[in-house]
Amino acid sequence: MTAPAIVLGSSQSERDLDSARVRAAGVDVVRRRSGGGAVLLTPGAHVWLDVWLPRADPSWVDDVGRAGDWLADVWVAAAAAIGVEDPRPHRGRLETSPWSALVCFTGLGPGEVTSGSRKLVGVSQRRTRDWARFQCLVHRRWDAAGTFALLATPGATAAGDQWRDRVADVGDAGIGAAFRAALDRVT
Repeated sequence: MTAPAIVLGSSQSERDLDSARVRAAGVDVVRRRSGGGAVLLTPGAHVWLDVWLPRADPSWVDDVGRAGDWLADVWVAAAAAIGVEDPRPHRGRLETSPWSALVCFTGLGPGEVTSGSRKLVGVSQRRTRDWARFQCLVHRRWDAAGTFALLATPGATAAGDQWRDRVADVGDAGIGAAFRAALDRVT
């Protein structure tokens, strides 16, 4: 990745964005086919991993609300391996906020991971009859202000200030390599 991009979830529209601010910031707008809110990606500031699971895999679960439990366990092991404090899988219903339809990481879904009271791993899921794809994101550096500044919604800038400390950063601690190692151990 060489330029910043804001990735919209499948239910979002470019009308959710302030197009003048997006252009002025030099941010590309792209879409993903899975759900969730927008994610601002900037070079070097995140780790995004797609995990494909075929239906025949022993980890497959038909219940969408529990389908990512195994993946959350992998992320917890990876986070613990790099020294993240108190990583925990979220098992339960979707927890929304007034901003979660617009901005990823402002809600908490099944199979996602927290560190203390802060969200660590975001996951969106796309499924067919034959496979599931889990799109996972961990922030090396969460840019709440930059993300919220691109929204067309009144009050977004103030909300960016409120959400600044609600997401855990992992820095450059090697979370991708830790995930691969944990995947081999946990599955």
